[in-house]
Amino acid sequence: MATRIEISHARQGSAAPPAMPSACQSGGCGGPSPALPPPVGFGEVRVNGVEIGPEAIAEEIQHHPAPDPQTAWTEAARALAVRELLLQEARRLDVVAEAEVDEAGRTEVEEDAIIAALLDQAIEPELPNDEECHRYYEARRDRFRTPDLFEVSHILIEPEGEGEAAWPEAEGRARLIAAELGDDPAAFAEAAREFSACPSARQDGSLGQVRRGELVPPIQAAVEALTPGRTMREPVRSRFGWHVLRLHRRIEGQVLPFEAVQPKVAEMLAARSWTVASTRYVASLAARAEIEGITIEAAG
Repeated sequence: MATRIEISHARQGSAAPPAMPSACQSGGCGGPSPALPPPVGFGEVRVNGVEIGPEAIAEEIQHHPAPDPQTAWTEAARALAVRELLLQEARRLDVVAEAEVDEAGRTEVEEDAIIAALLDQAIEPELPNDEECHRYYEARRDRFRTPDLFEVSHILIEPEGEGEAAWPEAEGRARLIAAELGDDPAAFAEAAREFSACPSARQDGSLGQVRRGELVPPIQAAVEALTPGRTMREPVRSRFGWHVLRLHRRIEGQVLPFEAVQPKVAEMLAARSWTVASTRYVASLAARAEIEGITIEAAG
């Protein structure tokens, strides 16, 4: 059994203090904002006698989206309890750490640096070997597949005018173009240069090679249904206008060889091992601590 580790996000990543509300926002003419009361049924939260006040929990809630206030309050209180538990252990062991500065020039909060140093000192995750990495790869080969590519061209017919009334006329023009073109690629390219309102008209309507999900949903669905070398007879509507679509080629994704993804797999498994080890470490601290008002849950 291992306790789920949750470390507070409050004040992380910046040395600057939290922004204070304006006088109008606080409702106190510049005074401090009143504390958000805990939901009904919640009492005081303490870790080895140290109280975690409702003000701190209310501030932490923003990092714990939940379907209801009670769940959000619980998650925020638990995260701060774990944070306090780790800080107390770091002080007991006289752990010191120097705050780091990120690429944006923001200085790490000192308490965060101390917690990180404690975890680095206390946790020794098991690193995966090649056999474990290969077993993970074989069980999830589809996760290491290159994306499917679609070589697509289109002709965009925009409505000439504002409002819904302009759309039927644009649809009629798009249908006429699609019917006249058939599957002739040269005719499609010429029509794209003459009629398309998209900048791709200068490239014969070509959108190049696109990955699944890069096109807006109605266009993607239509492209998926097309046979390579065919022009779609039914124009497709998007918020931009009516599209006459042609699929030149579909390039199926390929499963990458194990050698190409082994570093990524090893990194993924190492991160998982660290998470398991850290939750077990927090569980051991919680088992020896006196925690009131919140439960640090165990996870298998």
